[in-house]
Amino acid sequence: MDTPNKTDNMKLDTKWIITAIVMLIVVAGIGNLAICGNKHPDDATTLNNLALLYSTQGKYEEAEPLYKRSLEIKEKSFGPDHPDVATTLNNLADLYRQQGKYEEAEPLYKRSLGIKEKSLGADHPDVATILNNLANLYSTQGKYEEAEPLYKRSLGIKEKSLGPDHPSVATTLNNLALLYRQQGKYENAEPLYLRDLEITEKSLGPDHPSVATTLNNMALLYNTQGKYEEAEPLYKRSLGIIEKSLGADHPEVAINLVNLANLYRQQGKYEEAEPLYRRSLEIFRSTFPNGHPNIDACENDYARLKRAMQSEQRGQVFNLDN
Repeated sequence: MDTPNKTDNMKLDTKWIITAIVMLIVVAGIGNLAICGNKHPDDATTLNNLALLYSTQGKYEEAEPLYKRSLEIKEKSFGPDHPDVATTLNNLADLYRQQGKYEEAEPLYKRSLGIKEKSLGADHPDVATILNNLANLYSTQGKYEEAEPLYKRSLGIKEKSLGPDHPSVATTLNNLALLYRQQGKYENAEPLYLRDLEITEKSLGPDHPSVATTLNNMALLYNTQGKYEEAEPLYKRSLGIIEKSLGADHPEVAINLVNLANLYRQQGKYEEAEPLYRRSLEIFRSTFPNGHPNIDACENDYARLKRAMQSEQRGQVFNLDN
């Protein structure tokens, strides 16, 4: 199971981080920010940033109404074609993509992209961000031919405008590598992952969640090629980083657990795999609605393990009887 493609969020403005944290306290006290009745653009920014925090924590149901409220205020304050409107459109689209609501996400990405291109120019870093995220949507759906040129255009803009060693460059390197791996183009994928890892560790530190994403995806690359001894330590390091940075019940923890469980299952280490599948399913079911692709994929992998364990048990009984 792939770690979600690295998403380029329209990041929290530094000056609003403290405000967003304060709003967490306010929300805890009054229940719902929307009842405050304030419609100032600053409040829209705070709502967007608070929603982004919730989304990062996997609290998608809490995030969605905040994004929508932020969008409503921004459209009324600035007009429908303002870059700040595009920012929240992008973030709401990311939320829908993470929930598997692909048909709802695509038009928001496209509208966001159109606004940013018109207002900021075709080579602006914000345009590259949305190109990356729209490509993520297509890649997740297996629309690789649509995704690849978007990733490449995004990468070109970022390298030119931000420099070749910027963390955002690493984001798109990771996603393009993932695309190549999914297409079986392993030789194309590995050098991109290695460059991504080097940039990310240097710029964000060895324990950043983005490092974990790259480690997991490199492990998947090696796993797919049957290089289990190379894959296992990468999975474990990735899992440790994610648990520490995002919390033990975050959906990305579950993705890492599934991948490590799959590795053990493929090696015949069924007793090591089984509790990992169970824990990952618990996390997915508490985070996503029934029918989400991650739940279905995990259930299928767990079912394969159970069949393998049953076959092994039958073989042992047969051997004892003979």
